Amino acid sequence: MPTSTGLNTKKMDSKKNLFIYKKMKINLIVLFFAVCAAGAWAQEYKVPVTNEKEQMAEGQYKPQWESLRKHKTPEWFRDAKFGIWAHWGPQCVEGSGDWMARNMYKEGTYAYNYHKEHYGHPSEVGFKDILPLFKAEKWDPDKLVERYKRLGAQYIFVLGNHHDNFDLWDSKYQPWNSVNMGPKKDLIAGWAKASKKYGLPLGISFHADHAWLWYEPAQRYDINGPKAGIHYDGKLTKADGKGKWWEGYDPQDLYAQNHPMSEKSWANNRVHVQWAWSGGACLPTLEYVTNFYDRTLDAINRYNPDLIYFDVTVAPFHDISDCGLKIASHFYNKNPRAVMFGKMLNDEQREALTWDVERGAPNEIVEEPWQTCNCLGNWHYNTSIYERGSYKSATEVIKQLIDIVSKNGNLLLSIPLRADGTYDEKEAAILDGIEAWMTVNKESIFNTRPWVRFGEGPVAESDIKLKAQGFNDGMYSNMTSADIRFNQTKKYLYVTPLGWPEDGKVVVRSLAKGNPHFKKNITTVELLGYGCLKVVQTDNGLEIQLPIVTNAIAPVLKISK
Repeated sequence: MPTSTGLNTKKMDSKKNLFIYKKMKINLIVLFFAVCAAGAWAQEYKVPVTNEKEQMAEGQYKPQWESLRKHKTPEWFRDAKFGIWAHWGPQCVEGSGDWMARNMYKEGTYAYNYHKEHYGHPSEVGFKDILPLFKAEKWDPDKLVERYKRLGAQYIFVLGNHHDNFDLWDSKYQPWNSVNMGPKKDLIAGWAKASKKYGLPLGISFHADHAWLWYEPAQRYDINGPKAGIHYDGKLTKADGKGKWWEGYDPQDLYAQNHPMSEKSWANNRVHVQWAWSGGACLPTLEYVTNFYDRTLDAINRYNPDLIYFDVTVAPFHDISDCGLKIASHFYNKNPRAVMFGKMLNDEQREALTWDVERGAPNEIVEEPWQTCNCLGNWHYNTSIYERGSYKSATEVIKQLIDIVSKNGNLLLSIPLRADGTYDEKEAAILDGIEAWMTVNKESIFNTRPWVRFGEGPVAESDIKLKAQGFNDGMYSNMTSADIRFNQTKKYLYVTPLGWPEDGKVVVRSLAKGNPHFKKNITTVELLGYGCLKVVQTDNGLEIQLPIVTNAIAPVLKISK
């Protein structure tokens, strides 16, 4: 018969075992849910990148959407509203506009004909042979950045590489770069020094991930004419360079065409269908994707930008690789001020990346800060636009800026530069016009926030849709004085008609007597650049008689809250 001490010991052991069992059960449950959570966020990628050369920075952000969503677009960017982009590289040499290095391989196009006439047939003189002609001999980044700051720019963007796959810095992983050939200069280093001098955040855009698809026409040949059937230079190798100016360099490091063409690649516009690595696109190799990853991290580590931009759907190699998420993780862990842009984002992705809209705008207030990227002309310098005088006017730029800011967005404006690194006199006049308006009215732009509604009038009340990643800015080009936009600070409401009414009369329906959004009686408003005006608030709206035209673009009315 056991003693009482023995019974107590057994009871204690039993309780202990029960405790251990319960603890093990809890741990197993926790482990189960952890595994499930990991499984929920894990994704099998067709082309995962390696970290053998450039190590991803460790920190609070992991290369997963759930983790990246914790990074919020910083307030400095929300305050900035306006940036300038030097979308400038060797494709500006010929002056035939955007995507010149692709279009020169498309028989019968303007770029093809121009290149053949002035430089030679693309089977003999390819884009690689244009690179030495990109001299940047008049480029003065200090002078340019100083001018852009006077214009009102709050940040500067520069091209790191385009779809042409040419790196504009002393690249560790791309021998075809601006230090080895062409300008023989580290262009990003020059821009970075100037932006630091003038206290402007630096942005770098990377586009080379799509060279794989984009350059496929370089594998083609003429269908017609005396050189029919003779391949262009897209398949040349290092061995073919013996005795040439590019001896020692491998054209495949530039063209990346040592692969089969994508499905229906001879259809000139097929690349747009395949932009998200679908639609029959030939998928890139691990080597190619990792090279882009290494190059991008190399530039981030060297120049410490505050902003990076990719001309892609969502993020680089989205859905086929973890490349884009790893870049984002590295960037956010290195720089708490970081802003990384993506296009065509869903709601979840907009919490992790900052949404970029190309040449357009949503017709609503967007809760998270976003950006429109737009250009005075083509993205790359286009001589015919200069000759025709077809640039966007200062009026168009300012009206779009006002509209974008009213919706919680920023405008990134590209000023096309010639190959020598200068802008032309017509662009200079446009910059003067923008500066003149900004000098008087900038308080209605910078450090502001949307009001309860972004605007009223015909355009605001229209159902304007985005086309793919944007491309609806034509709908906003014809805004008139009947289109009014709002934004605010803690102390003031700014009301901006997008033009001067012929009779000088403005009626703001949103500020009618008894409106639910601004209950204070309004008896006076200030016209920026002029002074105070008496107004009448009726059941129809706030009625304002403008005395004179104070600028050539748009009057700004300031109302105390």
